[in-house]
Amino acid sequence: MSKSQVSIVKTEPQPDYEAVLAAVRKSIDLIGGLDDIVKSGQLVLINPSWVAAPADKETGTCTWPEVSRAVADVVKAAGARPIIAESSAVGVDCEKVVKESGHAELRDLGYEVVNLKDDKTVKLPVPGGGLILDPMPVWETVDRADVIITVPVLKTHDQTEMTCSIKKLKGLLPDKTKRAFHQQGLYDAVIDLMTAVKPSLTIVDAIICQEGMGPIYGDPVEMDLVLASRDLVAADTICGQIIGYQPEDLKLSVNAAERGLGTMDPAAIEVVGETVESVQRRFVRASEAAPKVTVNGFKLVFGEETCTGCRNTVYSILHQLDGEGNLDYLEKIAILTGGAAFPEEGAANGVVTVGDKCTPKDRRGDRHAKGCPPNSVDVVQAILGDRGEAKRTYADDPDSD
Repeated sequence: MSKSQVSIVKTEPQPDYEAVLAAVRKSIDLIGGLDDIVKSGQLVLINPSWVAAPADKETGTCTWPEVSRAVADVVKAAGARPIIAESSAVGVDCEKVVKESGHAELRDLGYEVVNLKDDKTVKLPVPGGGLILDPMPVWETVDRADVIITVPVLKTHDQTEMTCSIKKLKGLLPDKTKRAFHQQGLYDAVIDLMTAVKPSLTIVDAIICQEGMGPIYGDPVEMDLVLASRDLVAADTICGQIIGYQPEDLKLSVNAAERGLGTMDPAAIEVVGETVESVQRRFVRASEAAPKVTVNGFKLVFGEETCTGCRNTVYSILHQLDGEGNLDYLEKIAILTGGAAFPEEGAANGVVTVGDKCTPKDRRGDRHAKGCPPNSVDVVQAILGDRGEAKRTYADDPDSD
């Protein structure tokens, strides 16, 4: 049985476009080229990450425009029509991110750069049946594409530990569906999406990454790497190893592998180009970047059933409130996850329970943030209660569905 190949290519520091193009070409050549993926005349959707501002290339938040351009040029050389297309996070002005990330300049150079939030939506069937959503709402351009190439940034993530080839696919969804993923089960829903859209290739932008409280508020880390694979699960497994995760730490990869969408077994993956060991650097995880909260009467209890998603979501909330100067909202509040027991002495300003699958219904109480894992804004709203209305700190339209 042949192994899944993942290429690792090292670039020079702060590479210019020609250096990026050379690295992208090499990464693709090392895994056998594009001949069996892209055919002349096909429409190829190149899907970078435009999650939110700050989108400046030095922050590691969004895909470098040079990487998107390089992939488009390789696709064009194969005789196909490349479209660079993505939608930003819920409530975020996608055009603003396109401009800040440098992708608007590609339009001036003649590339097709599409804000998918201006697109129509259609529904795709999920082969074999979806566990959460079936059919799957996606943008019409996704349905029209003959080939999808995902071009993520390698980052830690405040809910899924890491975001890369698989998690990045959420950009192919309308905002309403992105939100539904969290409410109904993110880890299975993303794999439903992966099954429906069937990406053929991933080109990972690991030039400037993020560690800590990614995918937006993390700290940039320059790695100067480009990776490529036909197997998104294998790519994410190797990316995880590079930044310090074991394969089983990444639940999205585990779920995708269980559904036959790729391999996360290192013994079944062939790494070509640079070795993992030569480029490894352990990243600070979201849980390690959370502030130490010393607020009067605040209690945080992780029950035995707490999953990584709920744990990291809570840590992200603490980071958000700390950055906004709003830690006082936690005074005499108890936050419970994973079915933790209510404190015997109670909490004067309320008990907040987080997460559906790991918190039984009989232990949720009146202030429950539903979802698996919940949207951060829903956890903040449960903390605020009737004291205010939670807003998405990075959204331009906080009330967007």
